[in-house]
Amino acid sequence: MRTSAQHSPARVRALTAPRRLLATALAALALSATAPVGLAGQASADTTEPAPAGAAMTKAVGHTAWHRAFLGSIRQPEAAPPGANDWNCKPTDKHPRPVVLIHGTYENAYNNWSELSPKLKEEGYCVFAGNFGAPMGEVIKGKAAVPESAKELARFVDRVRTRTGAKQVDLVGHSQGGGILPRYYLKFEGGANAENPSENKVNHLVGISPSNHGTTMMGLASIAKAMRILDPVAKFGGQSLKDQTIGSDVNRRLDAGGDTMPGVTYTTLVTRFDEVVTPYDRQYIHDITGPDNRVKNITLQDLCPVDLTDHIGSSYDPFANGLVLKALDPSYKPKHRDRCRPIAPVIS
Repeated sequence: MRTSAQHSPARVRALTAPRRLLATALAALALSATAPVGLAGQASADTTEPAPAGAAMTKAVGHTAWHRAFLGSIRQPEAAPPGANDWNCKPTDKHPRPVVLIHGTYENAYNNWSELSPKLKEEGYCVFAGNFGAPMGEVIKGKAAVPESAKELARFVDRVRTRTGAKQVDLVGHSQGGGILPRYYLKFEGGANAENPSENKVNHLVGISPSNHGTTMMGLASIAKAMRILDPVAKFGGQSLKDQTIGSDVNRRLDAGGDTMPGVTYTTLVTRFDEVVTPYDRQYIHDITGPDNRVKNITLQDLCPVDLTDHIGSSYDPFANGLVLKALDPSYKPKHRDRCRPIAPVIS
């Protein structure tokens, strides 16, 4: 028989404290992997002033540029990255499909795409970047349940198609925005039509460090699952964290029946030094519908062994950005800025 001391408030607190600590650590790790310390919660809903200047944000690469762009987005969380969201843009014969950029978890459109967006614009694309998974005015986005963010993405793509007159778009995303979110949109929110692929709204999905099949987050997600605290983590840090763990309800539903949708081309750009979507090989897409070369999985280090960029730095990695441009347009001739160069992991 248990004594009353075993059920004392002090003992209950002692037993539950480690669980609360791990829940906090998980959400904090996800946040610290992206946001600079001390900036969460400082967002302003004021979006009436001019957007931050993008040119000053994109001189560096990797984490340095990412954090500079994040700082630039704090004052105006809804700002578009340079080159994006010209709603009067009309696609050209060379680039008939607008490019829709999709940010990752705890990121936003401005800080995720201030490097790639102006490059796409320079190449003649109509470029659009929305914010998903958080209320207007919040700096840190991509937190909401993936199915809810997929509905937002569906509305954004429909707006792009209506305003540009384009039948289809190409999607380029990072992390959640390159994997589970656009795939959920394709399969369940009208992005692709399995019965009639000619009606697909999306032609090509390019995922940079995409969270396609869940993550252990360096083992922390597995620990949280074993301790049954994923729900507190999701409540504290956002439902998208739980949705992106291996074996989540969203992942099981999404992966049932295969990774791909008929008529959609897939490119994944993966780094072996990814410390967020782990193991890194869970990012690859697998096509079980036939050998029509619709899927290309690219590991950066196979092509550039000295580029050791990690998860956060990957959307600012010059070599990766060159591969994105090549995936969208096979006739693209790489520029000097796209060259293979040494990039350090972690500090990227």
